[in-house]
Amino acid sequence: MNEVIFGGVGKTYAGASVKAVDSLCMTLKGGEIFGFLGPNGAGKTTTIKMLAGILTPSEGSITVCGSDIVRDPIAAKRHIGYVTDSGVLFEKLTGREFVDFMADVYGVSAEARRKRADEIIARFALTDAFDSQIGTYSHGMKQKIAIAGALVHEPEVLVLDEPMVGLDPQSVREFKDIMRVHADKGNVVFFSTHVLDMAEKICDRIGIIDRGRLIMSGDLDEIRAAKGDESLEEIFLSVAGNAEAV
Repeated sequence: MNEVIFGGVGKTYAGASVKAVDSLCMTLKGGEIFGFLGPNGAGKTTTIKMLAGILTPSEGSITVCGSDIVRDPIAAKRHIGYVTDSGVLFEKLTGREFVDFMADVYGVSAEARRKRADEIIARFALTDAFDSQIGTYSHGMKQKIAIAGALVHEPEVLVLDEPMVGLDPQSVREFKDIMRVHADKGNVVFFSTHVLDMAEKICDRIGIIDRGRLIMSGDLDEIRAAKGDESLEEIFLSVAGNAEAV
């Protein structure tokens, strides 16, 4: 079953007196887009890096499609496509070489990778730059090629840390469509964002984290009902952040 289960996950960095993530319990389900919201420093990126296998939880467990990310990381990571918020790529490679590299990592056939890459590259208007070195790309173009690389093996779990940063409005629209189609195939789409309006429009469920703790989770109708039919921005500001953190 395509799902991710966080079971009491915590993370404490060396020398820190406060947990970056504290007793996180939530389930991400196949077929849904889950938006992960919170002010700066709330624990969003730490959570995502633990899910991606970059950081090891100090406590608890993360299960990806039945595989534990710590005990069986290779099996778990086979199900994951991950786009980091750093935008760091292999700049000496061309866009095509990078996507081919990602396809090789996941054992994608030549025919399948060509079909999937061509579709995404065309939607992002990157066809003319696909054979140029990534080092010549703008930040937005690098973000697009990173997304193409994460999707080339059609992952059951697509994990995205601030994926819209640097994208132009047309590309944002295309990417929202890509996420919806990917989720509708029964896959998990999990992404962090500060763009509350977008989260409100495209997410099936959201979770709000603050100071490392998940303080609210559910679909928007449930959350609005609990908070008196407020907008997502009003809900977010009332339970977690402040205007400076959004």
